[in-house]
Amino acid sequence: MVSSCVKSFSESFTSMDFCSSLLTARLSSSLIKPQLLTSSLISSSITTNFASKKCKPHRVLKVSAGSFSYHKFIHFALDETKGHALLVPSPLQEKYSSMTAMDGTTELQMLSFQAPKIRLLRSLSIENEAMQILDFAVFARPEFDVPIFCANFFSTATINIIVLDLNPLHNVIDQRDYKEKYFKRLIPLGLKYSKLFPWGGKLTSESLKFFSPIVIWTKFPPSQDSYDALYSAFTEYYKAWLELIDQAPEEVDASHITFNREAQHKYLTWREEKDPGHGILKRLIGERLARDLVRNFLFNGLDELGSKGFLDYFPEYRREDGSINEKRSIIGKSFENRPWDARGEFIGGNGVIPS
Repeated sequence: MVSSCVKSFSESFTSMDFCSSLLTARLSSSLIKPQLLTSSLISSSITTNFASKKCKPHRVLKVSAGSFSYHKFIHFALDETKGHALLVPSPLQEKYSSMTAMDGTTELQMLSFQAPKIRLLRSLSIENEAMQILDFAVFARPEFDVPIFCANFFSTATINIIVLDLNPLHNVIDQRDYKEKYFKRLIPLGLKYSKLFPWGGKLTSESLKFFSPIVIWTKFPPSQDSYDALYSAFTEYYKAWLELIDQAPEEVDASHITFNREAQHKYLTWREEKDPGHGILKRLIGERLARDLVRNFLFNGLDELGSKGFLDYFPEYRREDGSINEKRSIIGKSFENRPWDARGEFIGGNGVIPS
């Protein structure tokens, strides 16, 4: 049962549809009403009390390498950010803190913060006895032209499916100057971990536009060495992102701010439609709560940063009746191998195969 769900997860991920089919067979069909848990008080250390007082202590996924939890990653990111910026709870924290799923056992825990240069730092972690999921992202304010830090991790006792990247705000394939500005000096970092984490398989052409040359997209079986390497990659990538935002000057040109705002809004619009994890969230907490969590927490900013819809940005997905085509890829191409060379140059059609 788990293997079929992992296959479904991996296939859906090729369109950045992260979590849309995760472990469906593992979720109980019993209809226990989702319990919204009260918000916790965030202590001055920021990291000491993640869950509400009503939330059960988090379980640790048992893997062959021993106990493992993604909470360590969240703690690191918050502590490290606090050393660079005045990090305070986001207004979202009051509403989005933690939930218990309809199965009565799976826990969803949310955290959200903001800072002078950070519009939103947020994390969603999902745990039950069969899986762990971490969806962690940091978005700069539009006044700062900085990539989006993105970590999407999925783990069971048999496999880990991983994406770690500094998602470019603008297309690094078409805009060489943007790639040179942000990613040229990071190529050695990407090469270091691409040797440890081989390319994870097919990735659609549409999705690729939202990844950078240093993306880690990989799958591996459980082992302590792999988890240690993943934690090392997470810490180094996050430190690199913090350095970028530390050095980023505040934009004063209104047209440039608008350009950044629209780029981030386009990214959020794509992610909400193609990578919300809506499928598993719907099974966990129901359709209404899932839609709310996706739009207003995971991809918060859709209503504030712009007014365009998905088809305004991606008209190629429009069906004859005006609805959105649910196909993973309209182009019908995907990348079986890493599409960037050791210098970070896009190698185009090399390795492109039908989706």
